[in-house]
Amino acid sequence: MTTHAPQAAQTASTPTVSLPVTLDEAVAALAAVPAAVPVAGGTDLMAAVNAGLLRPAALVGLGRISEIRGWQYLDGDALLGAGLTHARIGRPDFAALIPALAAAARAAGPPQIRNAGTLGGNIVTSAPTGDTLPVLAALEATLIIAGPEGGRREIPVSHLLAGMDLLRGGELIGHVRVPLLHAPQVFLKATGRTGPGRAIASVALVLDPARRAVRCAVGAVAPMPLRPLEAEQWIASLIDWDNGRTVVPEALHAFGEYVAAACIPDPAPAEDGTPQQLPPGVLHRRRTVAALARRALGRALS
Repeated sequence: MTTHAPQAAQTASTPTVSLPVTLDEAVAALAAVPAAVPVAGGTDLMAAVNAGLLRPAALVGLGRISEIRGWQYLDGDALLGAGLTHARIGRPDFAALIPALAAAARAAGPPQIRNAGTLGGNIVTSAPTGDTLPVLAALEATLIIAGPEGGRREIPVSHLLAGMDLLRGGELIGHVRVPLLHAPQVFLKATGRTGPGRAIASVALVLDPARRAVRCAVGAVAPMPLRPLEAEQWIASLIDWDNGRTVVPEALHAFGEYVAAACIPDPAPAEDGTPQQLPPGVLHRRRTVAALARRALGRALS
């Protein structure tokens, strides 16, 4: 799945490179050469180029645009530049602001990937295993997209990830608006091996005490992060929000199973009505999601 249009033209010639210093200059460069591809950290783009899967006719480097490499506060939200690297997001000062996003950034891979990879690149690539994506989905973040002639529009990040609203020609993600909840939030990830690696499942969970809500998103089990909305509403109704945000232990286990079943449901019965079983690998992933969701909720409430 791609979230950037149009597709770069395939050509064997050496691409031209533009190095704009403002977001509007970058948009103008993309509009002038429709086949141009924007590049920031290049962790995914260069892997495709090196593998011979992509031959961009032109590149628009975003590394000199200072306005997308920091963050600021705006109306109770955090406005994050799309050029923020995973390494920067993972630092303690940012972790105090949005803990789950910082945890996801620290889990994004080895240091060389975290130092180069950017928040905007993670969103535009939209890989199912992108670590920041379930956190942004759970936080209900929105994207501020820069377009030609100084145009700006804002869409939910979930719309872009689901392919409901793609980037148009000459558009770039400039900033990500994230609500500041000032409440516990957790990101957990399971990989197929020890140390940093691609997730086989991940869970982001945030509490929203002002609305007495729980928001959860599951990553790496589908092409986009999944929100188990009924499970969120069910567990939120059981939490004693006025007395330490407590919940009975049995509810933690049930919540994990509820989330896992919603994201990885049982297969439909056979034509004769015989119940079908999930393949062992899928069943293992569902059990992993249940464990992650249960632990995430327990940590947030504790």
